[in-house]
Amino acid sequence: MADKWIFWFNELRSEHNDMVGKKCANLGEMVHLGMRVPPGFAISVDGYERFMETTGAGEEIRAYVLKNKEGLKNAVGKQIEASRFIRSVIQSKEMPDDMKLELWKHYEKLCEQVVCPNVPVAIRSSGAISMPGQMETYLNVCGKKDLVTKVIQVWGSAFTTRAIAFRLENNMELDKAPIGVAVLKMINAKCAGVTLTVLPTTGDLSKTVVEGNWGLGESVVSGEITPDSFIVDKESGKTETTINKKTKMVVYKASGIRIAKVPAELQEKPCLNKEELEEIVRIAKDVEAHFDMPQDMEWVFDSDLTFPENLYWVQTRPAKYTQKKEKQDEYLAELMTRIFKM
Repeated sequence: MADKWIFWFNELRSEHNDMVGKKCANLGEMVHLGMRVPPGFAISVDGYERFMETTGAGEEIRAYVLKNKEGLKNAVGKQIEASRFIRSVIQSKEMPDDMKLELWKHYEKLCEQVVCPNVPVAIRSSGAISMPGQMETYLNVCGKKDLVTKVIQVWGSAFTTRAIAFRLENNMELDKAPIGVAVLKMINAKCAGVTLTVLPTTGDLSKTVVEGNWGLGESVVSGEITPDSFIVDKESGKTETTINKKTKMVVYKASGIRIAKVPAELQEKPCLNKEELEEIVRIAKDVEAHFDMPQDMEWVFDSDLTFPENLYWVQTRPAKYTQKKEKQDEYLAELMTRIFKM
């Protein structure tokens, strides 16, 4: 195992996927692109493996899987039971003192950087293999003790029932699930949401879709509310706008998050103004061009800062969308016509 297992985002690029997981590697790449990413650091896959080996959790999990693997393949009940057992093993272990001190040192430096003692952070899983929605995120985590607890819980979430089923379906090792962890400063969100640089239902590459709500972005990505929707033509900027009544939003509480009622005066008001929407689309198009493929991105506006410095990005990854060949061909033909006219 490597000596260094925690990295600041500016030390990472997209090629470090296997070292820190896709989310962390992409956050590093975003920093190098000049995008505003919340300050933070990545715990590498090696950090997970060090914890599992040093505490003996890895050996306990291997023994359990060896004994029960055959019974897990087609039995959802057994998969649920396995998830509970494995996660309880991981969460029962104390983080070794040397690892704990190294993690605390980085957290202290982050607090100094943002001039905020016990700065609230988001702790997000970062798998080397993309499994969106199958592992867990913890928001508004404050202080050293809670940081350690939640990092261990994120490692344990690599063995959710959904993640176990995914590995079984794809003939992957069941007893090993090494993941990275992203630790990012929480943003005091005015509004947040997602952006796709393709129309996912048709595969139309000429459109960018932006969806958002007041407060933190979890209400949008979880599907709990119907967000505002903006479909923007990449060339002309023409926008189809759907403003929905937004009655709920996700906000901070003393520790963690909670669902709150959206103030009446904001429920039918667009969560984004024209300038904010244009800035999201401009940056999203640049990122799509950099990665040379449609992107699925998450953004947040900080209520403590002024535009455009208040726009932060917390994720980008390849977008999943329906492939419609006629739409692809139509857009590519238009693109080639414009190129030859230059």
